[in-house]
Amino acid sequence: MCEKTSSSRPRAMISRAALASAAAEAVAAGGRVADLRRDAWGHGVLAVAHAVTAAGASAVRVDYAEEAEALRLEGIDAVIHGEADIDPFLLYGLPDAEGDLRTAPVMRLTGSVLSTKPLEPGDAVSYGYTHRAARNTTVALVTGGYAQGIVRSLGNAAHVEIAGTERPIIGRVAMDVCVIDLQDAGETEPGVEVTYFGGRGPSAPALARWSAVTGLSVAELITVAGAHAERGWEA
Repeated sequence: MCEKTSSSRPRAMISRAALASAAAEAVAAGGRVADLRRDAWGHGVLAVAHAVTAAGASAVRVDYAEEAEALRLEGIDAVIHGEADIDPFLLYGLPDAEGDLRTAPVMRLTGSVLSTKPLEPGDAVSYGYTHRAARNTTVALVTGGYAQGIVRSLGNAAHVEIAGTERPIIGRVAMDVCVIDLQDAGETEPGVEVTYFGGRGPSAPALARWSAVTGLSVAELITVAGAHAERGWEA
């Protein structure tokens, strides 16, 4: 078993290119005011405000008067009342219930492999032993648990993306980690990146599956995950 300890949280990686493109398409589709409540649905209110107003939005809606005042100092018209009429699913690149995406996901939620362990048939993982291996396999302990928005019910019901391929989450999701069945991928080095949702690979529309499994809306899921992850930027 190879191990590497880490206290790092999952990362909410915001794509600059996807944000600019999605903002342009959302504004072009109609509406004047963008919904930036809850820290722009977990994406970061300042960056999204600049992107959507640069694309032609006339104003943004936020939660608090302090946020609105801070944005006005940036030259952005912000309100705390009224209707936001720019489509947020276009603005943030979110999937519909069928998993269809009209714009590329702006946020990609990632974790990393902490350790790997071989399992034999019958070996169990995580609390309550809700999963037992049906064959010889290797599993990975990965950063990201229910404290960061990877909801408990996703255990044994959803996948992550590793090296371009989806692998199942097995067993119960713990507070800060979960277990992934690497299947035929075999050993994976500690530190390897895992994508929970978003990006350009097979996990791009994963929030649709998360919503179906958990009963939570895509908006709720991405806002909670974005709020509890370490935010970063990528091209």
